[in-house]
Amino acid sequence: MKQVVLKAPKMSCGHCKARVEGAAGALAGVESVNADPESKNVEITYDEGQVDLEAIKEAIAAAGYPVE
Repeated sequence: MKQVVLKAPKMSCGHCKARVEGAAGALAGVESVNADPESKNVEITYDEGQVDLEAIKEAIAAAGYPVE
């Protein structure tokens, strides 16, 4: 398992948190997602054998929250 912290500057509320967590969490191989609107951080734990970081970033961006 790999853990990464991404920044989602547009995330600002509970609805944003739910969208980001739902988008990343729906991917096979993503074990956990914890989005924090206050810090703009998105902590993700995932299995590199099932999903890559680029796919996770794309899923979150497709939900309207590009990550850095």
